[in-house]
Amino acid sequence: MNGTIRVGNLFGIPFYIHPSWFLVLGLVTWSYSSGLGAQFPQLSAGLALLLGLMTALMLFASVVAHELGHSFVAIRQGIDVKSITLFIFGGLASLEKESKTPGEAFWVAIAGPIVSLILCGILTAIGVTTAASGPLAAILGVLASVNLALALFNLIPGLPLDGGNILKAIVWKITGNPYKGVTFASRVGQIFGWVAILSGIVPLLLFGSFGNFWNLLVGFFLLQNAGNAAQFARVQEKLTGLTAQDAVTHDSPIVSANLSLREFADERVISGQNWHRFLVTDDHGQLVGAIAVDNLRTIPTALWSETQVKEVMRPITQSTTVQSDQPLLEVMQLLEQQKLSVLPVIRENGVLVGILEKAAIIQLLQSRTQPNPA
Repeated sequence: MNGTIRVGNLFGIPFYIHPSWFLVLGLVTWSYSSGLGAQFPQLSAGLALLLGLMTALMLFASVVAHELGHSFVAIRQGIDVKSITLFIFGGLASLEKESKTPGEAFWVAIAGPIVSLILCGILTAIGVTTAASGPLAAILGVLASVNLALALFNLIPGLPLDGGNILKAIVWKITGNPYKGVTFASRVGQIFGWVAILSGIVPLLLFGSFGNFWNLLVGFFLLQNAGNAAQFARVQEKLTGLTAQDAVTHDSPIVSANLSLREFADERVISGQNWHRFLVTDDHGQLVGAIAVDNLRTIPTALWSETQVKEVMRPITQSTTVQSDQPLLEVMQLLEQQKLSVLPVIRENGVLVGILEKAAIIQLLQSRTQPNPA
C-alpha cells in the first residue's frame, strides 16, 4: 500500500504504518524526553528517554483509538474497513464505501473526535483524582492536551478532515446530493489549506522564521487531498446512474467455443482484428473461458482444423467478471483496486454482454463532460 508496512491486525482490521511514522516517532520521543529532562533534572538521561518513548507511543495509540472510533461506527453500518494506516499527519481509516445516508455519514465522521474528547476527559480525570505529580502528571497532561488538540484540529470544517466530512453530511442532508456536500467541503478544505500555507510562508519571507514550517506541510496536505476529493466527487456524480453495460465495448472480442482453431485464426486473427485475447461462449451465449492468440502456438498448425477453441481455452471464474447491472462507479473502483484494464461483463444468467475497458470509462466520462452543442 504505497510503501506502507503491515504490522498486523487490530480487531480484525489490517493495520499499516507509513515509514514517515518512524521519523515522527523519533522526533516526538526526543522532544518529550528532552522536555522531561529539563523539567525534572533528577531524571537520568536513560529514564527520560524511556518515558519520552512511552509518551510518544501513547500519543500514537491515541491516534489509533481515534481511527478505531470511525471504524467501529462504520462496521455497525455494515461498511467494511479495509485498513488503518499511521502516517506523518496522523491516521487514516480506509472504508470500503460511503455511508448510505447523511445521518450515518455524520456519525462515522464525528466518532473519531468524540473518542479523542473522551480520552482527554479520562486522562484529565485520572490526573485530578489521583493527585498525580512529577513526571506522571506531566505525561498525563501532555496526553490529555494532545487528544484535545487532535479532536479540535480534526473538527476544522474542511476535507479531508473529520470536520469536512461532518460538513459534507450536513450539506448532503440539506441539498439531498452527496456530491454537492463533497464539493462544498472540499472548497472549504482548500481555503484552510491556503490559510495554513500563508501562515507558514509569511513569517519565513518577512522574518526568516521556520517556526510555522509545520503549517506549510499541513497546508499542502489539506490542499492536495481536498482537491482530490473534489475531483473524485465530480467523477462519482458523472457516473451516477450508469451501469457496467453502459460502457461495454462495441464489437467485443467474442468467439464460439465450437469454432475450430483454423476458423478462429481466419475469422478473428488473420482478418485484421487487433485483439490479443478473446472471450469464449457456449451455444447459449454464456461465458465459459478465454483464449489468447498466443495459445495457437501450443497446437501444431496441421491440427488446427480438427481442434476446437474449447479444447485450448482457459476457464474464467465468476470472480473475474462483473454483472451488467453493477454500478459503473463500483466497476471503476474494482479495476483500480485489482490493477486491471479489462473485465468481462455478464448478465445474471451468465450470458456474456461483452468486455469493459478502463479506457471506455474514461471516454464515457469525457463525453459526459463535453458541453452539448447548441
